[in-house]
Amino acid sequence: MSKLIDTYGRAHRNLRVSLTDRCSLRCTYCMPHDFAAWIPNDDLLTTNELLTIIEVAVSQGIDEVRLTGGEPLLRPDIVEIVGRIAGIPNAPRLTLTTNGLRLEELAQPLANAGLNRINVSLDTLDRERFKKLTYRDRFDDVIAGLHAAKAAGLFPIKVNSVLLQGVNDDEAPALLEWALENEYSLRFIEQMPLDAGGIWDRATMVSADQIFAELSTRYALTPVDGRGSSPAEEFFINGTQATVGIIGSVTRPFCGACDRLRLTSDGQLRSCLFSNEEVDVRKVLRDDSRDDASKRNEITARFQKTVISKLPGHGINDPSFIAPVRPMSAIGG
Repeated sequence: MSKLIDTYGRAHRNLRVSLTDRCSLRCTYCMPHDFAAWIPNDDLLTTNELLTIIEVAVSQGIDEVRLTGGEPLLRPDIVEIVGRIAGIPNAPRLTLTTNGLRLEELAQPLANAGLNRINVSLDTLDRERFKKLTYRDRFDDVIAGLHAAKAAGLFPIKVNSVLLQGVNDDEAPALLEWALENEYSLRFIEQMPLDAGGIWDRATMVSADQIFAELSTRYALTPVDGRGSSPAEEFFINGTQATVGIIGSVTRPFCGACDRLRLTSDGQLRSCLFSNEEVDVRKVLRDDSRDDASKRNEITARFQKTVISKLPGHGINDPSFIAPVRPMSAIGG
């Protein structure tokens, strides 16, 4: 049972853990192609520091950990990290979100180490569009990575797609057809105001309503009951048990059931992806005046502080909303 309950009665069981802010792609809705404002290496959490924080989180009722980035598979010891988390007493369910570029070589080792499931980001089925969106000619590597994830048994394999107006917004039905053919679980995500380049514009964002309407030109979609704390609204497809998800972070906020906390790669706890407040746990871990028990007690207290400070919603639709100073790559997707 979670001990991390905020003032609105939301019990927190899910921790998103960013392993690095580095990425091997330059998706236009995330960062400029020449982005170089990386977090200094000395500020990044070590593997031992990560494990201490996750162990404390599990003791407080966290039962799912999602490894993110940047691109988490750029972390040289990613397989070791997965194995060590999987070895924690009462180990959490362990998932990972990746761009898929290193997945062909790492899918099986990750599965062997204890990874339960994987999310792969892919916004287009067209190689030239992929190059335009990411500034990298790596489409074939993503496809190979997806095949490797399937061979390794990392089910269900979820594919996350962001649609951009005038770029790939005509691909929704084709992406769903491809996902169904390959037994992937597809989720469309509204573009969010978290890009390092500051190009987000609500007026040109492809909304959840638009995505649903476009899919409905080819498929009959029926809502799935019992969404719980999932960020995605799921829909049965053509009367089957196959589903597609739409995450309307901007136009259809799901804050009321949110059970997620976030840990950045430089050791800052965040109550919300869109928060501008952070609680420093790296400072505690590097305080040589404390012993291990004292550090863990203080980290526990800082988890509680983070949860208690959580607002009822992200406020994107409020006129006073201020986008986070950090981009998505530095917060953790």
